[in-house]
Amino acid sequence: MAKAGFRTGLEWFSSLPACLLLLAVVLFSTSSDIHNRMLQTGEQLWSGYYKLRMDPVAPECDPDRDIEAAVAAEMAEEPASDDPMAALLGEAEKDPDEVRLAIERSIADCRTAHLNYQNLRDNLTPGVKAYRAVELFVADVIAFGLESQRYILVILVMLCAVTATLTRHHIAMRAMETRLDYTVSHTLQTIANAMLLGSSVIFRQSSLGSDTLVSSEELLLHNLWIAGFAALTLASLFRLFRVPGDLQDGGNLNKALLAVPLYTVMCLISGTYFALIGHSSGIGIYLGKMMELADMFLNVGLYVWVGMMLKQTRLATLVFNVFRPWRMPPELLAVVAVLVAAVPTAYTGASGIFVIAAGAVIYSELRAAGARRQLALAATAMSGSLGVVLRPCLLVVVIAYLNREVTTDELFGWGIWVFLLTAAMFTVVALSVNRQSRFDLAPASQAFPAMIQALRPLVPYVLVMAVVVLFYRFALDVTMDEFSAPRLLPVIMLAILLYEHVSLKNRKGRASGEINHQGLERSVRGATNDTTAEIGALLLLLGLSVSIGGVIERSHIMQSFPQAFDSAWTAMLLMVVLLVVLGMIMDAFGAVILVTATVAGIAYASGIHPVHFWMVTLVAFELGYLSPPVALNHLLTRQVVGEAEVTAAQQETGTFYQRHERIILPLVAMGISLLLVAFAPLLFYA
Repeated sequence: MAKAGFRTGLEWFSSLPACLLLLAVVLFSTSSDIHNRMLQTGEQLWSGYYKLRMDPVAPECDPDRDIEAAVAAEMAEEPASDDPMAALLGEAEKDPDEVRLAIERSIADCRTAHLNYQNLRDNLTPGVKAYRAVELFVADVIAFGLESQRYILVILVMLCAVTATLTRHHIAMRAMETRLDYTVSHTLQTIANAMLLGSSVIFRQSSLGSDTLVSSEELLLHNLWIAGFAALTLASLFRLFRVPGDLQDGGNLNKALLAVPLYTVMCLISGTYFALIGHSSGIGIYLGKMMELADMFLNVGLYVWVGMMLKQTRLATLVFNVFRPWRMPPELLAVVAVLVAAVPTAYTGASGIFVIAAGAVIYSELRAAGARRQLALAATAMSGSLGVVLRPCLLVVVIAYLNREVTTDELFGWGIWVFLLTAAMFTVVALSVNRQSRFDLAPASQAFPAMIQALRPLVPYVLVMAVVVLFYRFALDVTMDEFSAPRLLPVIMLAILLYEHVSLKNRKGRASGEINHQGLERSVRGATNDTTAEIGALLLLLGLSVSIGGVIERSHIMQSFPQAFDSAWTAMLLMVVLLVVLGMIMDAFGAVILVTATVAGIAYASGIHPVHFWMVTLVAFELGYLSPPVALNHLLTRQVVGEAEVTAAQQETGTFYQRHERIILPLVAMGISLLLVAFAPLLFYA
């Protein structure tokens, strides 16, 4: 078993706390399911359990009250001298029969209340009290979890951002290769982080100086942001003066600027803009808006963790083994890889997360099958692009949450057709434009039995997934859908990791359970090590995307456009261009928030159907992630396959298309798809 002393300092102070925070999120979200099931079970075991959750309070009335004495006392009672109604209407004589009837009804109600009280006391058995204590404890855990979501998010973002800085893992246009790259990148990172720190301090001071009272919870959030950005500034400053020895001498300033992380560029742009308009707390305010959707951003973190655990398993390799007996040409195998990747993409929340998780395996498998580097890079970058419209993709859930004009069922229903269209376009382009291999599959008589044989190792994985899903379904009454996926998927992946290491122990004949635990612990630790840096890079980029959205919002750029167009065709043309540009420069979740606040209303007012608009938005974003100059999915591909492979691909010779296939192939496939998705439906309703 891996001993605690073998962990690095970064694992102790970064990965381990991040793992505990992510597990806490899963626990808190699952506890609500447990609590709902406990309430249902309690009602089934003890009728009226909802009333037994609290100790009954004895009624204060007297059930044995003397009726005649009460009537006499009521008749003898004088009206109040200061009663304005009595003064206005005059004194009315009391009817003894009406007084007696009212008192009799009051006593009957009192006796019923005492009877109910006694029944509750009789039903409050020791078993009920013990069950109630556990149920109320779970309810307290849920309440604590809901209150702590914002704090967990801030701590997780800042902890992982510091880790990404220390490990040089932030997302940039190119890697740092020279000393100049390193110096320019970390100098600007330090300036940007100091800008974030200053904005957070100013935001805190302005909040304290406002007329509204700042709660202790809000003050704690301010302090956590400030502490986090102070640590991030110190981390980048430490990195600036701790130059690695493996960097090359010299460098080019233009190339060095490309090594600056994207979040730094966004921070410098938004921070400078807000400072110029006298709104220095702007970045802090927009980062604070992340707290309004804390559960969504925490789900992003969980999906990243799921993706990294997927990377630790053998699933991707086993799936490729299923298709290997057919001896597919590289172009066809690339198509199969992209199509198969759509399903895990939908379950990992966003295209970038899947590229990070499985991109290296996809690339290596395609290269092993004889695919040229450019084709393998194109397929890897696009492997996460088709599944974002399929259930239960988190991005679609966020769209439905922010826009009441659409539902998840509508979006996922039409998403299937969009997926089929984009899949068909990629297949046509990949197999027709630059196919260099013969389409000569293995005979079915040979390939099919080998394929069936390769499917057998996947059966236990399917059973493990089914067991977890069925447990949640029948034990907790939770079905696997877009809302429950963030809390079910980490449990499924942990179960798969456990299965892999149990089966490994059995195959090797190891009797010691300690050895198996070592494997599981190493896998979870490895996944969390990757997760911390990726969460820091993605969530910080997402947060600064929200800030860039604030710049666009406050600069009133959108107000310069008409708030409605007479022609839906004209409006759609503008939307397509604008949405692709947003996809180039912003993270998906931040872009959705901005589009909801600015562009969506114009589209609706121009006669574009809301479901149609959001389908176009999703495809346009994916095209943006594949489009230079930023091309986020290509940057993530470079990050997972290595700078050497990308450099080698760029040195390959051939036609213009062959030399730039990794860029052109995805652009052509997604570009044609976007045009069809955007304009074809207008023929029927515009």
